[in-house]
Amino acid sequence: MNIRHLRFFVELAKTEHMAKSAEKLGISQPSLSYAISSIEEELGVPLFEKNGRNIRLTNYGKIYLEYVKSGLNDLDQGNEYIAELLDINRGHIRVGFTFTMGQDLIPQLIYEFKQEPDTENISFSFVQGTTEELVEKLVNDDLDLVVSSAPNTPALEEEVTITHLVDQEMLAAVPFSNPLAKKDSVSLAELAKYPLIYYSKESGLRKRLDKMFQNAGLTPKIIMETMEDHTIIGFVHWGYGVAVIPHLPQLDPKTVKLLHIEDNVGIHPIFIVKKANHFLTPAVTRFEAFILTYCRKHYNNEHKLV
Repeated sequence: MNIRHLRFFVELAKTEHMAKSAEKLGISQPSLSYAISSIEEELGVPLFEKNGRNIRLTNYGKIYLEYVKSGLNDLDQGNEYIAELLDINRGHIRVGFTFTMGQDLIPQLIYEFKQEPDTENISFSFVQGTTEELVEKLVNDDLDLVVSSAPNTPALEEEVTITHLVDQEMLAAVPFSNPLAKKDSVSLAELAKYPLIYYSKESGLRKRLDKMFQNAGLTPKIIMETMEDHTIIGFVHWGYGVAVIPHLPQLDPKTVKLLHIEDNVGIHPIFIVKKANHFLTPAVTRFEAFILTYCRKHYNNEHKLV
């Protein structure tokens, strides 16, 4: 079925006049007649019948017209949507990020991006979760970009491309009643003497913590595991143990004492993750390029941690 012929049919159905329709369409009457005949031949029914010097729709034509108009409308909307997706200044971007990234970095990047020229017609939707949850959504085409730790699942790693974005500082969190609270920095060996509230295996931070203690030749005394930052803070605050946490910009400093970690191990890399060998719309590509440039300029080049 020729889409161009269907548009001819809709126009002729509107005017019910061959000469007027042909003139409006910018084609000859024989070309219009051929187009209508082609549709009728394929359908096996007449769409028009003579009405004096003019023509009019048959009952078959009236029924078919509604479906053609609906189909062409859907097609036009699809064409418009695809054109919008391919416009660098328009479109929708689906961003996933881990919980700690939502406290400052992601809102900051969105704010700064929206200050760029011609971004008013670019919209966003957001999903928070663990690294594994977010990367799985990315692979399933539910997200365009993810800002998170490196994925821990080998099967997922093969389906994505990861690019270093920034480094996040890891800090020791101790209750003010703990002797370590009198210090400004602490070694992992000092921290490992106390029960540790630890990130669970579902967290993207778990792999990093395990490696930190393993490289230091230490076995942490894990008393509790969870994946939620503020749960860890709550238990530390009430003296249940100590913890290693990422920098949380909105954390009330009166809740726990935060200490820098010595041994040069207190760094957690954050990545931008996208699906490998996958088409990204120009708006998504523009946003990705922006945040990479922004973080390189304002964080990495200045040796600044988030």
